[in-house]
Amino acid sequence: MMRLIHGISYVGFIVRAIITGSATVVARLFCSDYAQPMIVELPMRCATDLEVTLFASSITITPGTLVTAIAAGTATTPPVIFVHALFEESEESALDGLIDMESRLLSMTRGRAPGPHTDLQGGHP
Repeated sequence: MMRLIHGISYVGFIVRAIITGSATVVARLFCSDYAQPMIVELPMRCATDLEVTLFASSITITPGTLVTAIAAGTATTPPVIFVHALFEESEESALDGLIDMESRLLSMTRGRAPGPHTDLQGGHP
């Protein structure tokens, strides 16, 4: 039952992200400083092919973000995703948004909240 509730919540989260991302793209069309593009690297907590695919698809469907690469994990390192973010203010804010999205996705697929990120640089937990 919890997975269903988390699934409905996640779909609502993605729909909201698509709407706000679209509004940001349109609003930035009229600014002199249109974008601040960057590529960020995030070691994922996603473990299964389904989780990685859903996470990458969720990122790419959201306007202003695009998955550029996914590096496979090994027995000692997690898989890593590289994301092109167009409108984020800083690398930290981009990573915070990605971590939030991944946490919501993992709550949906696993039925519980995942553990914290441990392999991040720049002071993230």
